[in-house]
Amino acid sequence: MPSKESRTFVDRTDAGRQLGQRLAGLRGQDVVVLGLPRGGVPVAFEVANALGAPLDVIVVRKLGVPFRPEVAMGAIGEGGTRVLDAHVLSQAHVTEEDLQALETKERQLLEERRTRYRQRRIRTDVHGRIVVVVDDGMATGSTARVACQVAKQLGAARVIVAIPVAPASTVASFTEADEIVSLVSPRRFEAVGCYYNDFSATDDDEVVTLLDAAARSRGGPDGG
Repeated sequence: MPSKESRTFVDRTDAGRQLGQRLAGLRGQDVVVLGLPRGGVPVAFEVANALGAPLDVIVVRKLGVPFRPEVAMGAIGEGGTRVLDAHVLSQAHVTEEDLQALETKERQLLEERRTRYRQRRIRTDVHGRIVVVVDDGMATGSTARVACQVAKQLGAARVIVAIPVAPASTVASFTEADEIVSLVSPRRFEAVGCYYNDFSATDDDEVVTLLDAAARSRGGPDGG
């Protein structure tokens, strides 16, 4: 674990700026930056600024096995997208009725979060575009994996995961994206927050404020 004096990022803003520099080659291409709420959005805001790209969120909800909710059997995203793990479903003997009941519950929560974040803004169309999925870091990468699958279901031409820090083992095993960019990939990894001087929690109001600021800077939700 890095000492406080040697931590790599001052805060999420600093991490986003460093990540934006690494991704500078994408500037001028048809890119959409999608932040994973909540902590990924301040990072994504800086990446979008660096690339001159629209910023949005990608809202996903895990579908956990009913008797072991920490085990993901799939996930849902906006636009009716759903990703299922057939192996887990088979092993857990989850019925179609159980799956539908859980999806109904989680989709309601997803819609509540989507409404809170976007308010009057429409979801940015990613069809045929390069999507950069951004988080403030990842350990197992489960949420980012699902986000990549949802982005592909929504028609993204190419999906890149960009994070400030992730374990080397997670980066090596991440196959859901066409490319993964991690600024720091330690072999000995404890927690994402260990690589930040300031890893204060991001709240919903900050997410909305950043999305509003990004939309204003581009003249609308998609730069129109």
